[in-house]
Amino acid sequence: MKQKLLLIITIFLSICFTKAQNDISPLKNPITTEYLQKNIKKSLPRLVYTKKIVKKVKSKLKKDPVLQNLYTAIKLNANNIYTQPTLKREIIGRRMLDVSRELLYRINILGFIYLMEEDEKALQRINNELVAVCNFTNWNAKHFLDVGEMALGVALALDWTQGNLPKSTITLTKKALIEKALKITWLKNKKTWGISKIHTNWNQVCQGGLIAAAIAIADDDPELAAKTIHRALDGLPNGLKAYAPDGAYPEGSTYWQYATSYSVTTIEMFKSAFCTDFGHYDTPGFKESALFRSLSNSHSDLIYNYFDCRPTRNKNGDIILAWFAMKSGIDNFFERERFLLPLKDMDKLSRFSGIAMSWISAYKEKSNIEIPTVWKGDGVNPIAIFKSRKTDKHKYFLGCKGGKAGLSHGNMDAGSFVFDLNGVRWSLDIAQQDYHKIEKTGFNLWSNGQNADRWKLLSKNNYGHSTITINNEKFKSNAFAPLIDFKENDQPKVSFDLTSMYGENIKKTIRSFIKDSPSSLLIEDTLETSEKTKTITWQMITTANISINKTGAILSKNGKKLKLENLSHPDFPVTIISLYPAPLELDSQIKGLKRIEIQIPAEKIKTGNTTLKIRLSEL
Repeated sequence: MKQKLLLIITIFLSICFTKAQNDISPLKNPITTEYLQKNIKKSLPRLVYTKKIVKKVKSKLKKDPVLQNLYTAIKLNANNIYTQPTLKREIIGRRMLDVSRELLYRINILGFIYLMEEDEKALQRINNELVAVCNFTNWNAKHFLDVGEMALGVALALDWTQGNLPKSTITLTKKALIEKALKITWLKNKKTWGISKIHTNWNQVCQGGLIAAAIAIADDDPELAAKTIHRALDGLPNGLKAYAPDGAYPEGSTYWQYATSYSVTTIEMFKSAFCTDFGHYDTPGFKESALFRSLSNSHSDLIYNYFDCRPTRNKNGDIILAWFAMKSGIDNFFERERFLLPLKDMDKLSRFSGIAMSWISAYKEKSNIEIPTVWKGDGVNPIAIFKSRKTDKHKYFLGCKGGKAGLSHGNMDAGSFVFDLNGVRWSLDIAQQDYHKIEKTGFNLWSNGQNADRWKLLSKNNYGHSTITINNEKFKSNAFAPLIDFKENDQPKVSFDLTSMYGENIKKTIRSFIKDSPSSLLIEDTLETSEKTKTITWQMITTANISINKTGAILSKNGKKLKLENLSHPDFPVTIISLYPAPLELDSQIKGLKRIEIQIPAEKIKTGNTTLKIRLSEL
């Protein structure tokens, strides 16, 4: 039945979404100055919204409870903005990113209100914000994400106000977009720009902001606009490669939200300005990534937060997933209950809220097909997720992975797992840490060589993950753990080959995760020792209270209990290593954090081969 369900949704997604291929094809790129001048929409707005789209949103706003609730929240957010001073150029460490994001947020809120009502108070505040940020000395191009996000916000403000700002502000704003965003990417080399070549979220964010800026100033400098958009269409596939082959985003769910928010915004900007997305939507794995994001939401209202990701859900992810709902008609991607939260629980909205109202208003259900309960994503950072239905009383959730540490935002976490049962997260992944707090000490957070500073942090090395450690040594940072087996039967199973993580310290390590009942997880580690193998350490990171017994341990948290059984090697006891306080001052200090260990000396494995079996089950 599970195989049939997965087949059904795969077929459905193939119909809604062009089938992914392993090779990334270039986007269509007809952009020249002549093409731009001939094909760009002449009237404003033309960034995400057009006059026609605005009219449709206004009409639906009169009768749609989701839109009405969100719009009321937008107005409440605007009232809060009015009480705050205009933005100032403030650098924290090497970033001005908070300022850029706040500008984008304010424009999304105020700009959408202006689109709906032509509200003079909103227009005046937009004017004040633009005058402030466009008079900054620069937008901090040394950390170009700051420029990308600022450029998007400024371009939207210019576009959505439709020529109704003071002429002096319009002139100032266009000059800022040209001088502080666009031209600086052409100074050193007219043919290449490094960020257009990279494969991380920076590609989509920075180029998305520049595309918005280019469209906004296209009437004044069509040549600069055309060559910027042309370069972006050539460069975007480098970032979009990350989604292939089937949507498991290598940098994790938080960074999926970040990169994809700019991708879907770029698609909507292209469509509104040129009536085409130039093939962006059909790139392999991009559409399928909605399934990855949907499945990453656990029943405990947390997410599967591998790499530099946070475990908590946020509004940005919800509204980006709604874009895929709009494109596919799949109701499970449209999280209506999140948009209908009481206003007191809505708080500060996403900085894409105004943009998102365009696609939330356009959503029409075409299918209420169920999302699969067992799924794998291949690629450079393969993962698997086992997730019970919403109606299942056990609220089962497993996220597990292979991959390698030497990726953008990577951790030494191959073989690790996050496990929720009965609404409790029993095995956790330590959340993303504040980058600036680490960087300001001189710590090099971004090198990923074998001896890099990054691997000193508990949240980044294998000692802080629920995996297998050999000889108490760190993983090889550039080793890769492939997903080698996946079964979708009544007891779903996924296996990863972790052998390369350990160099010569072991001959073979295969880790398998098996959902052997609706309320239990069996973890099997098939091991073949080498002459260099000294100790094998099974690890699980948790904040639960633990009581050790003869067969393993009992974990307790939030009034629930979980049984840990050492089925294969009961003679080797469970031990508890307190991680609070954590080993380093720079580490995340999490009250109650601890590492469960089962340590097996290699000399006790007489044949050199063994299978370690640990079962986690409801008690």
